[in-house]
Amino acid sequence: MALRLYDSLEARLRKFEPLVPGEVGMYVCGPTVQSSPHIGHLRSALAYDLWRRWLTYRGHRVTFIRNVTDIDDKILAFAAKPGDAAGEQWWALAYRYELEFTTAYTRLGVLPPTYEPRATASIQQMLDLIARLIEKGHAYAAPDGSGDVYFDTKSWPAYGALTRQSLDDMVAAADADPRGKRDPRDFALWKGRKEDEPESASWPSPWGAGRPGWHVECSAMSARYLGSAFDIHGGGLDLRFPHHENELAQSTAAGDDFAKYWVHNGLVTVEGQKMSKSLGNSIYAAEFLAESEPVVVRYYLSSTHYRSTLDYHEGALREAEAAYDRIRTFLERSTRELERAGVAAERADVVPQAFGEALDDDLSTPEAFAVLHETVRAGNALLDEGSLETAADRRAEVLAMVRVLGIDPSDPQWSGGGDTAAEGALRVLVERLLTERQEARATRDFARADLIRNELAEAGIALEDAPGGTHWSIDG
Repeated sequence: MALRLYDSLEARLRKFEPLVPGEVGMYVCGPTVQSSPHIGHLRSALAYDLWRRWLTYRGHRVTFIRNVTDIDDKILAFAAKPGDAAGEQWWALAYRYELEFTTAYTRLGVLPPTYEPRATASIQQMLDLIARLIEKGHAYAAPDGSGDVYFDTKSWPAYGALTRQSLDDMVAAADADPRGKRDPRDFALWKGRKEDEPESASWPSPWGAGRPGWHVECSAMSARYLGSAFDIHGGGLDLRFPHHENELAQSTAAGDDFAKYWVHNGLVTVEGQKMSKSLGNSIYAAEFLAESEPVVVRYYLSSTHYRSTLDYHEGALREAEAAYDRIRTFLERSTRELERAGVAAERADVVPQAFGEALDDDLSTPEAFAVLHETVRAGNALLDEGSLETAADRRAEVLAMVRVLGIDPSDPQWSGGGDTAAEGALRVLVERLLTERQEARATRDFARADLIRNELAEAGIALEDAPGGTHWSIDG
């Protein structure tokens, strides 16, 4: 079976055919770092981590970009106001929450992106995109001199294609002050600075000092790092409208092919209710990861199909722990018995055909987990009857499956071998420095980039720059 995925734009399953054979460009909308991550953020990050792992297993080289929105109305609202020396600056607040997200993703075993750009590092690319839209007649500056620039929704007949809405049925865009709008549904590309906003949260532009609108950020960053056409654009179902709808409109109106496939993961509910602060039922990542082993949390979040709603209920993690323990116990038992009998445990690292077919079918993890547990049952039965050679084959298949799913008990991430907390902290810190170094190189601040390399070298961290990104290792 060819690999298929559900394309939200066409509302159907489509055969996956990358633009460049063997290469996959994937852009996922990352967090807006205005508050602590919750279980929904974990679920979304894990969905695309699983896609990335499976595409890699199927022989593709994946360039995975996940952005950080570090400038936003709420970030500014939650941060210190101008003149408030005792408060936290907006950029410090954003960075503090960004580190919380990185820590949560790392604990969950989510692979770090090929690159993780911050919105504030791509302002020029956003300005260039806005200028192109104005030149093509799809955007306009507000006539009141406020500095605002809006996308002209009526100028683009395809607007609404992703969510299959007509413009007449859409509500007014609430992402900006309506001052200067031609139509209430026009959305902000550039927001002129207001008097109560800090000067540090604005940048010069041809239309006046200000900051980018949320939607234009992802269009500019995806094109910057993946090109004007790339394979997969992912994100939560709640981003389809208006965020992804607006991204699609502005990018295609500017002349870019943009994403070939649109993929959206389902949301998380708590005992049948939508998570919300008003209901007091939000489950934050740190407390959720503290309820059980992180690998059990990963198992639980992976076991529901990525496009389905995941409804969390009391006892769900205990059920996941019991299921995961059956896998872990089989691997431990088979290792002992094969070693005692002198049977070679190593086999080809190949998943069973049924498992592969399940993940090829729009990443159907429920079916894949069913194959995994059936293989565990078969392996235990073979051990019971003493058929050790065949049991070794089943053990190898189980190992191949848990490695693809990122839940291998023998992985140092989960096994407790060595100081995994320290290793996780080191990984977070080094990856953050590598991101800062990449941003410095992108802005041609080579002195800063060299300083970061030298500081890492003094700490015993060696860097290797390669076409797919920078890799690091502990030197010696």
